[in-house]
Amino acid sequence: MNKFLPLLVAMSIATLAVAAPWPYDEKADAGGDIQHALAAAQSDHRNVLLIFGANWCSDCRALDKAMDGSSQHLIQDRFDVVKIDVGNFDKNLYLAKRYGNPIAKGIPALVVVDAANHVLYATVNGELANAGQMSEQGIYDFLKQKIANRS
Repeated sequence: MNKFLPLLVAMSIATLAVAAPWPYDEKADAGGDIQHALAAAQSDHRNVLLIFGANWCSDCRALDKAMDGSSQHLIQDRFDVVKIDVGNFDKNLYLAKRYGNPIAKGIPALVVVDAANHVLYATVNGELANAGQMSEQGIYDFLKQKIANRS
């Protein structure tokens, strides 16, 4: 029985990994994704919401869950969204720097840009770095207050 316990644990972890998709595509071309979103934003007269985060980050996953929940209509109706994987703070840092380094005080971090790629808002003070401790309603209220009026 002791021989099978590690195998059972490994299989359980593998099943969970497959069952729960990660919010950040670690192989994405984030720069290209931003360019596509900016082009779409120009044609549909919307702004672009850049979300910097990482799959290992529980706060990032909490924000993603809230944005798929009660905040979904608030975001999807107003923004073209690009999720940018920062890995272990070793990926896509040039993009973070381009937008005022919103990840300096933690992730997840948000940046709202207009279709001309001008920054309208950024979480430069780590405002969402504790998203895992915020309620879904708290995240919704933050998004509504800080970014919804930027659309």
